[in-house]
Amino acid sequence: MRIKDLCSAERPREKLARYGPGKLKDSELLAILLRTGKKGENAIKVASKLLRHFSGQGLAGASFAQLKNFPGMGAVKACEIVACFELGRRFLKGKKAAIFLKPEDVWNELKDIRKSKKEHFAVLYLDSGNQEVKRDIISIGTLNYNVVHPREVFEPAIRNLAASVIVAHNHPSGKLDPSSEDLALNKRLVEAGKILGIEVLDHIIVSSGEFLSFREKGLM
Repeated sequence: MRIKDLCSAERPREKLARYGPGKLKDSELLAILLRTGKKGENAIKVASKLLRHFSGQGLAGASFAQLKNFPGMGAVKACEIVACFELGRRFLKGKKAAIFLKPEDVWNELKDIRKSKKEHFAVLYLDSGNQEVKRDIISIGTLNYNVVHPREVFEPAIRNLAASVIVAHNHPSGKLDPSSEDLALNKRLVEAGKILGIEVLDHIIVSSGEFLSFREKGLM
């Protein structure tokens, strides 16, 4: 069956646009790069055979010549796949995704806001292994006040397929005690997370030299 004969929800490009790349199989992602298959086999079928032939991740190290001579490939497709993996290696060289297992990990991550004179509200979006998917500064307030709405926290979490979040903000005064507004916001975020199935693992207040974890203080 040709890809264009599949229902729209099963076509790799439409599937990626609707659900994000994390919902696609390796063969579907590769099929997007291939675009077309060969006589009797659509791009997904060719991609599946290619992955089996090069044993999955071995595809990243395949040479232009190896790819070019594979049935259904050719020079153009081979060039595109080699270029894709090379670009990925260059962008990811020396980079490691942070893993957050304790409040100190978050405090170390937030060097950019710990000494700020304005209150910054940050969200760390994590996968199921507590590995960082994305980090955002949701809001920047005044010396001692910031306005944050749950939708600003969870909309990116849904978009980036996060399994959980850690929220954090700085206190420019250096005092770590949570205000009544901090406690009220934390309650709203935890309740919204339960509804959405995205757990708020912790809420951390940071200053230049210290931090306070809501979870460690029994405030979650």
